[in-house]
Amino acid sequence: MTSLRQDAAIVFSDGDVDTNPSTTTTLGELVDQRYSRRQLMGGMSAMTTAAFGASLLSGCGSDDDKKSDAITVSDGTTVQTQGGRVVTLTATASPNATNTSWSQASGPTVALTTSGTSVTFVAPNVTAATNVILHFSASNGSATSKAMSTVVISPATLDFAAVAKNRNDIVTVPAGYTASVLYRCGDPLAAGVGAYANDGTDGNFSQRAGDNHDGMSFFGLAASGTTPDAGNSTRGLLALNHEYINPAYLHPTGQTIVNRVRTVEAEVVKEIEAHGVSVVEVTRAGNTGAWSYVQGSSFNRRITPNTPVAFSGPVKGNAALRTVYSKDGTTGRGTINNCANGAMPWGTYATCEENWAGYFRRATGDAAIRTAAGNAKQNVSLARYGISEGASGNHLWSTVTPTDAGSTVYRRWNASASAALAADGTEDFRNEPYTFGWVVEIDPYDPASTPRKRTALGRLAHEGVKSGRMVANVKPAFYMGDDGRNEYIYKFVSATAWSTADATATNRLAIGDKYLDDGTLYVAKFNADGTGQWLPLVFGQNGLNAANVRYPFADQADVLANARLAGDALGATPMDRPEWTAVNPVNGEMYCTLTNNSGRAGVAASSSQRAIDPANPRAYVDTRTDGKTNSGNANGHVLRLREDNDTTEALTFTWDVYAFGARAGADAANVNLSGLDDTNDFSSPDGLWFGLPTNAAGQAAPLLFVQTDDGAYTDVTNCMMLVGMPGRVGDGTTKSVTSSFGGAATTTARVGAAPGAKLKRFLVGPKECEITGITSTADGRSIFINIQHPGEEGSYDNITSHWPQSQATGTGTGRPRSATVVITKNDGGVVGF
Repeated sequence: MTSLRQDAAIVFSDGDVDTNPSTTTTLGELVDQRYSRRQLMGGMSAMTTAAFGASLLSGCGSDDDKKSDAITVSDGTTVQTQGGRVVTLTATASPNATNTSWSQASGPTVALTTSGTSVTFVAPNVTAATNVILHFSASNGSATSKAMSTVVISPATLDFAAVAKNRNDIVTVPAGYTASVLYRCGDPLAAGVGAYANDGTDGNFSQRAGDNHDGMSFFGLAASGTTPDAGNSTRGLLALNHEYINPAYLHPTGQTIVNRVRTVEAEVVKEIEAHGVSVVEVTRAGNTGAWSYVQGSSFNRRITPNTPVAFSGPVKGNAALRTVYSKDGTTGRGTINNCANGAMPWGTYATCEENWAGYFRRATGDAAIRTAAGNAKQNVSLARYGISEGASGNHLWSTVTPTDAGSTVYRRWNASASAALAADGTEDFRNEPYTFGWVVEIDPYDPASTPRKRTALGRLAHEGVKSGRMVANVKPAFYMGDDGRNEYIYKFVSATAWSTADATATNRLAIGDKYLDDGTLYVAKFNADGTGQWLPLVFGQNGLNAANVRYPFADQADVLANARLAGDALGATPMDRPEWTAVNPVNGEMYCTLTNNSGRAGVAASSSQRAIDPANPRAYVDTRTDGKTNSGNANGHVLRLREDNDTTEALTFTWDVYAFGARAGADAANVNLSGLDDTNDFSSPDGLWFGLPTNAAGQAAPLLFVQTDDGAYTDVTNCMMLVGMPGRVGDGTTKSVTSSFGGAATTTARVGAAPGAKLKRFLVGPKECEITGITSTADGRSIFINIQHPGEEGSYDNITSHWPQSQATGTGTGRPRSATVVITKNDGGVVGF
């Protein structure tokens, strides 16, 4: 067979062949000829399998006796596969072989798993056809024989059939895949905590899974013990966010509110504890078995809005953080409204505080009190972050009268200043809003560690944080979106160049200090010609000083605590709700979801609107099948940028739009600019993630997973997740786009190459849910996603989804629960191909 070589068996001859001058073929020659013509048996299947011929040497007479020590093996072969698929090769050896083994001779390194005379590996992804050459060897102590096989790996493609749009009450995945529910709202985390009744009567959420699962990361553990092992794909920790609550399902009959006062303290305790973060151990039964979570694991932990935290970086100890709880401004309590996330390269979890502002009460007249106390600029700051006078606060937590008269766990949610108390805020909670809006770093491997709020990354409605490629001796960057209409995209560049040794350091939060406490925060400006600049948010530069008319900045801490105001002053580009960021692990390009923007118009007619521009080029009316309409940039888009010289330290970049969300039948000239069809049309992109470089999903042409949080296309389909194989910035064209909402205007859009078959719908969720949160094991053979707020339009007396109870049959009777789902490929391959 071509491209194959058979190493000669080690045999001995008594010279008989040489003593006979005739041309008659001897028995020994017949045997040798037989074993030089071994044939391939079997072939390719869904799990790429090659089986070698099983013929074995047998015979009698002197030749057999003289070759009794010979080892014979089946011949090698050549098989074809694609990146991400499982390859299994099976060889045979003569019965006298006492040892057999497989080894790799050449090609990209693969992890071999042997069982008897079979070997299995998952093919890496490649950019062009690539050979992996394996040797099978058999021996008996005195003789050895080898055979060589060649596996030809071709670049991976999206071979799954796109999932049809639907409004079913299940998680739908392609044929050949399985979706299994793993970790649900209310599931017990500690030994002795009872099963969740799911009727509103359960409490003790400090030891249960919180509500509304969101961003998430997987951290590998060694097969036993407590040692981290990033490469282990069968045991690890899931760190995941619990963004907010669905009180209509959380309590027996909803919230108890009398005259705008919360009168049942236990309800509020439950609500507060249902926010925050879970750390939970998960395990898989072998390489292909079922996943489960470990209820009594010593790693399990809930971090809630009541958990003690520490401030770190330039704002630590600043006057803005001083409260009656922390008079020196160095500590605080908890984290809330945790949306997206980031897995830090040194093994920690970064959770991001998004829509935290809505939890605070602020009394009418508060502005006058602050002004009289000499803090008038605080009114500008609070208004810019959405905390207006008259705000009552989500869920009215501040109205609870605590059983413990000395408790401040409810009073802290009242940000109103008191004229009778200290003007510096150390006797009330007027400064409590400044303790939120940060990136919070957690060590998932150390349940006793204190989370740290990384103030150098700025105070925003943080959606997520994603590190750029980590390159030795280059300062790393961390990309972030500020989730609000007409807000900005940011990056933080560390002052310290990356050292690869830090990836496996044991003092993980100290490594976070090293890279996240000192550096420069930048905000993005997008130019019409496809270029852009990173503008530094540095005190004393570009008007960020005490002379600023709108907001006089006092120092760098003031700039960071008011990053939105600093971005305004620098002229950053207002975007259509910047949410998740993701970085292509091969080329370093950064992608950002711009979910939608009802405030985008052809011509801005009010302060809440922004006119179309090249980076946000669409304003239109989206007409639903039920006759309702959505306007502005109703369906969102995914923007991407390429740093100049492909370095995280760059101050300039180029950009375009990877894909514009739209209905398949929408106006191709001005709305469906990416040419989406029924296999890949989507609306309101939100979650965003690239496969890991440790497996085929993050190699060569990495997979991009796009999740939706939509209210526009829900007349046709539930929210979804798509998988794409994007190209590069600049691979498309420019298009002239004219708005049809808020006045006619025309701009030039920079549109990436049409995704076509390189973008497919992979999953559709249950009713009224959001698809969010995504992570995978190192081998890419298990992917975890979250289903958030199924049945959110219903209530305890009008249940509109029964998921996850409905996952098996499509129907049920129970209340819906947010939950983590694990997706595996039935043939054991990498998920997404």
